[in-house]
Amino acid sequence: MDGYSQELATQICEALINGKSLRSICEPENMPAASTVCLWLTKYPDFAEQYAHAREAQADTLADEITDIADDGTNDWMKRSESRGGGYELNGENVQRSRLRVDARKWIASKLKPKKYGDKIEQTHKGDATAPVPFQLIASDIPPHSKAD
Repeated sequence: MDGYSQELATQICEALINGKSLRSICEPENMPAASTVCLWLTKYPDFAEQYAHAREAQADTLADEITDIADDGTNDWMKRSESRGGGYELNGENVQRSRLRVDARKWIASKLKPKKYGDKIEQTHKGDATAPVPFQLIASDIPPHSKAD
């Protein structure tokens, strides 16, 4: 037996939905290795479907986290010591870390659920779809005939 159970599969999928990475889910000693989970995806079609839905739901969780991170200004400002003039100064390291966290989540969400979170590429067609595009054949476009014709 490879250790697979529906209860364990559900536990893994719930953790994914809550925004955890497969790597972090599989870190504890009582959990299967990530490679084992990947093998289960090929061996158990029901689990593969459950896992795919969990990954799509994970994209929504990541999108929610983006809002939380962007709205959280905790530690964005640091109190300056009196020897440095007092007041407050921007904590650039914290702001950059928040930006990185947002960007990482945006990228992952766009890969997990591209129709909702991916870059939209819009193609437009101008002109009358019922009317053919006129063209004119120029003699130089016609290849010369060979003597075998």
